[in-house]
Amino acid sequence: MSNGVSVEVVATKIFEIRGKRVMLDIDLAKLYGVSTKRLNEQVRRNKKRFPGDFMYQLSLQEVTVLRSQIATSSWGGRRYLPYVFTQEGVAMLSSVLNSERAIHVMTMT
Repeated sequence: MSNGVSVEVVATKIFEIRGKRVMLDIDLAKLYGVSTKRLNEQVRRNKKRFPGDFMYQLSLQEVTVLRSQIATSSWGGRRYLPYVFTQEGVAMLSSVLNSERAIHVMTMT
């Protein structure tokens, strides 16, 4: 990615969960230059574009395991379980988010 985000940084944000390579909503929001709240808001508004093989919500057990893997104690006091996005979901985000970086990513694909 451009705008100062290296491939190495993105690679550290990819996890394998339920047999799929995914990225967390919070990490994607940072990469796209929007808040996590805004990212998830746009996903809810465009629910039909995000079937289960594009994105899903983690279970409490999956969150606990993931936190232990990345050695973090909290993700800012979230009130809900995080969503994760597959490669197809990440691409779809580019089409529903209205940030400069999302528009740039969409034109690259």
